[in-house]
Order: sequence, then structure tokens, then C-alpha cells
Amino acid sequence: MIYFNLFKEFFKIGLLSFGGGYATLPFLYHIAEKYHWYSINELTQMLAIASITPGPVGINMATYAGMKTNGIFTAILSTFAIILPSLFLVIMISKLLRKFSDNFYVKSAIYGLKPASCALIAAVAIKLIKSSVNNIYGLVIFIPLLIIFITKKKSPIFYLIVSGLAGLLLNIVFKAQ
Repeated sequence: MIYFNLFKEFFKIGLLSFGGGYATLPFLYHIAEKYHWYSINELTQMLAIASITPGPVGINMATYAGMKTNGIFTAILSTFAIILPSLFLVIMISKLLRKFSDNFYVKSAIYGLKPASCALIAAVAIKLIKSSVNNIYGLVIFIPLLIIFITKKKSPIFYLIVSGLAGLLLNIVFKAQ
């Protein structure tokens, strides 16, 4: 039963998450709450790992979630499940693209999906921030990086490296005391 549910959930993510890999976060958050295959804390760790590994974040998240849930077979199954809807949709859309590329309704639907995706990502981001920044050390890392993000607009890699090093340094300094 776990294989069916895992396939179903990741197929649904692949089918309904428009806007890139981070658009999978609301669905992954839902899976964590519904099935308890992984915790919210593990979700934030999965996001960190998926962000620094090569490949699309959503697929990396599916692979990691599958591996965490029940091993290598479920990692392959969840990866296949999240890719399958896109494969079918790309094949179908490529056939219809020229015919409907200037259609008012198609353009309007896509225009409406963008803010909805942003809202879903923002909602999960707030939940992830609440669960990740739950002590003074998290705030010491989060606030300066937020200020740099607002004022300087650095590459996401910069934030990953700096926050990882800051977390490592804080952990070393305060564990040694």
C-alpha cells in the first residue's frame, strides 16, 4: 500500500505543481502531515540537500523523500512518479503549442497560475522559517542573510554556503563550551 500511496502522491505533485521545484513544497508539506513518512524538520533538510545537489529541486526532493520513506525502490518509484505527468504533458502540449500559443484563454490561465504558485510557495516558506528559525542561533543566521538578500540580491549558492558555514561555526563554538 505504501508504494501505491507514494506513487499517487508524487504523481499528483508532478501533475499539479506549476512554477518549478519549489512549487512542490506545499505538496511535500502536506505529505509530511498526512502520511508521516518524514517530519517537517526532515523536509527542511531535504530542501537544503535538494538545493545543493545537481538537477531540478522537485525531482531531487522526490528522490530523497522516497529514499527516506522506504529505500532505493521507493526513491526510484517517487522520482518516476513525479516525472511521468510532465513527460505526458510535454508530449501533448508540444503537439498543440503552435495551434494555441496566441489563444487569449490559454495566456490568461497561465497568467493566473503564476500568483497562485507564488502564494503557495510563500505559505510553505513561512511554515519552514517557523520550524527552522526556532532558536537564537537560527535567528543569528537568518536575519543577516535576510538583510543581505533584500539589499544585495546575491546568488542562492551564496546563501547556502554562508548559512551552512555559519551553522557549522555556531555548532562548533557552542558545542565546545
